[in-house]
Amino acid sequence: MAEKISSNKTEKALGGSAHRIGVVSDTHGLVRPELVEAFSGVEMIIHAGDVGGAEVLEVLRTRAPVVAVRGNMDGGPWARGLRDAEVIEIDRTLLYVLHDAQEIDLDPAAAGFRAVISGHSHRPALCRRDGVLFLNPGSAGPKRFRLPVSAAILHLEGESVEAELIELKD
Repeated sequence: MAEKISSNKTEKALGGSAHRIGVVSDTHGLVRPELVEAFSGVEMIIHAGDVGGAEVLEVLRTRAPVVAVRGNMDGGPWARGLRDAEVIEIDRTLLYVLHDAQEIDLDPAAAGFRAVISGHSHRPALCRRDGVLFLNPGSAGPKRFRLPVSAAILHLEGESVEAELIELKD
C-alpha cells in the first residue's frame, strides 16, 4: 500500500476496486477485543477522535494502517501529531474526517466529498444529505448511559460509498 501524507490530505492507493475500511471513534483509551476482531480484514482504520492514548493507535495498527484525528479529550504529547481534520482520498473518493460534525467549516457536497466521518456524540448515526454519507460510528470505548458500544465498516467500490454500523458486545 502506498501512502502519501501532505499538510492537509492523506492519499491511499489501495489495491483492487472494492475497499473495506474500519471506522471507530471515542475509544477513550479502551480497545475492546471485539473491535479488533470486527476490523479483521480491513484495509485501513479511521479513528474519528477521542482516542485516549497512543497505545490505542498502536493496537489498531496491528490490524491495518490508521488515520486518526484529535478529539476534544485528546491531549498531551502523544496527541500533538494528530490533526483536527483529515482529508482521505481512496481511488479518487474523498472522505472528510473530524471529531465533532458541528464544527465542519465547509459544504461537503460542494467540496466533492463523498462521506463525512465524525464522532463526539457517542451516538451511532448514518444518513445521507445532498449525496454525501454522514457517518458517526458511535463510541467503542467505555459504555455510557444507555448508548450502544459500536463501530462501523465503510464500503467503497467505484463511486459507491456505503456503511454498516456494528454493535459490539459490552
